[in-house]
Amino acid sequence: MAVLMVANAGGHLEELWRLRERLPTRDDDVTWVTFDTPQARSLLAGEQRIFVPFAAPRDGRAALANLRLARHVLAFGRWTDIVSTGALVAVPYFLVARGHGVRCHYIESPARVAGPSLTAEILEWLPGVHRYSPYRWWRRRSWSYRGSVLDGFTPGPPVSPTLRRVVVTVGTNRYGFRRLVERVAAALPAGCDVLWQTGHTDVGGLDIDAQPFVTEAALADAMASADLVVAHAGVGSALAAMQAGRAPLLVPRRAGHDEHVDDHQVQIAAELERRGLGVSCDLDDFDADALWRAAAGTVVPAADPAPFVLDRG
Repeated sequence: MAVLMVANAGGHLEELWRLRERLPTRDDDVTWVTFDTPQARSLLAGEQRIFVPFAAPRDGRAALANLRLARHVLAFGRWTDIVSTGALVAVPYFLVARGHGVRCHYIESPARVAGPSLTAEILEWLPGVHRYSPYRWWRRRSWSYRGSVLDGFTPGPPVSPTLRRVVVTVGTNRYGFRRLVERVAAALPAGCDVLWQTGHTDVGGLDIDAQPFVTEAALADAMASADLVVAHAGVGSALAAMQAGRAPLLVPRRAGHDEHVDDHQVQIAAELERRGLGVSCDLDDFDADALWRAAAGTVVPAADPAPFVLDRG
């Protein structure tokens, strides 16, 4: 098969990358379609890839630009399948692919605990798209459950917590999260060695050594040697921390503070805590005790997670 893997950069790309080994497409001719970001260049080094125009959430103009490019890509490639974890970039590629008879598979993010995202709701109107829910408890017609990327992890044994080395990451989201940076900077003990990955957050006036973007490899190495990872409750950041063996302290962004389009990070933070894979803490309840609780947690790979089976109809 010739497969297009389509995903927004950030958490969506991280999910699809980590699911690849469980997908039946892992040994096929794969080309990645995503945005040109430091994370994407680092993660997909050595892979076939197509960088496409950035599309912010609910950005109709960017969706049209990607629709034009999708027509070009699908016209000149012998693609058999498209697999996507979202978000908006999936829509134009699926629209064009269905006209070419290409099988389309949409795997919803585990961030959507209560129900589908706006992208998924749009794709429910497109005939012929196979849709996969991340949770068994969804009650929605025409969706299949095949597991999720979270199935690859399980809680590890607790450790005696220390706070010598800390990673604080807000991911590559286009929204800032200064509230998190300010609160953590005030709560950490003096003398901590901290990697501050701040993305698009304005950190002017704060006494920190900020790095807006860090390569995938550098961030993974820092997390692996850290005593604690503090992250916005984005799935990509959580996955990176869990892959490094850490149970992250997850702080949800809030739409009311213009930190995201909605409050879905509250749900995924709570779900990861329920699974024992992280500690959820809203900034209104944030204190030093949350840092120590998270520093005691570890995560290990799950033994033989089930293959993610794609429908072939």
